Amino acid sequence: MALPKVNHIYTGDCLEIMAQWDDNCFDHCITDPPYNMSKPKGLRWAFSSHVTMQEKWDRFAQSEYIEFCRQWISEVCRLVKPNGNIFLFGSYHNIYILGYIVQSLDLRIINSIVWFKPNAQPNITCRMFTESTEHIIWACNNTKRKAKNWTFHYDVSRALNGGKQMRNMWEIPLTPPSEKVHGKHPTQKAEAVLERIIRICTNPGDLILDCFGGAGTTGVVAKRFGRRWVMIEKSPKYVAISRKRLADVQVVEEVPEPHSPQEAAQA
Repeated sequence: MALPKVNHIYTGDCLEIMAQWDDNCFDHCITDPPYNMSKPKGLRWAFSSHVTMQEKWDRFAQSEYIEFCRQWISEVCRLVKPNGNIFLFGSYHNIYILGYIVQSLDLRIINSIVWFKPNAQPNITCRMFTESTEHIIWACNNTKRKAKNWTFHYDVSRALNGGKQMRNMWEIPLTPPSEKVHGKHPTQKAEAVLERIIRICTNPGDLILDCFGGAGTTGVVAKRFGRRWVMIEKSPKYVAISRKRLADVQVVEEVPEPHSPQEAAQA
């Protein structure tokens, strides 16, 4: 067993790579796994060349997908320190599977966060409501009975929300083109979403794991705000995009927001 190389992108299978590392070597995990929503030929617009998800890495048989998720979530729990934060992204395609596995492992679920995208793409089929949200499970890496002292910076959450308590429904637009100048990933998350999670629920200097690194947004935001990071990504194409994005990051020095315990109690 060994410790992971800090501020490094590992290229390869996440299960194989994570199995090489020591227990309790990360402070937190923030990751956006495959949603198992892709179709072999995708879905096309009637008058457009746009095609929805058809990525091979995002296609599993249902039983295979459930077992895969159970394996990587179990590895994440082994690698993250007790009471560290675990954030798992999903959509209606997979969030119930992830939630079931998290609950079967007896983890303490702190919040379910809804990311509402006001500029989401219109519905292709016109046979259902337009899908405009993604979901984030926030769990503490301990049992419901033992979980305690998870990281949550209430003062930062208020500062990022105009001085008001931040709710668990976040209205943030789709990932802007400015965050895709080095290349595109089909499920790339907006940096604004990761900024809230990282600034509110981790500490400067903490080590964050992202076992499905994609285009590198977790590492980009972690680097910007003085956190350490490790990412795993199977595709060399997306690893290359991540490295270019990381090279452009300008580090921001955070200034703690003044907020007394009395104010917090009255909020």
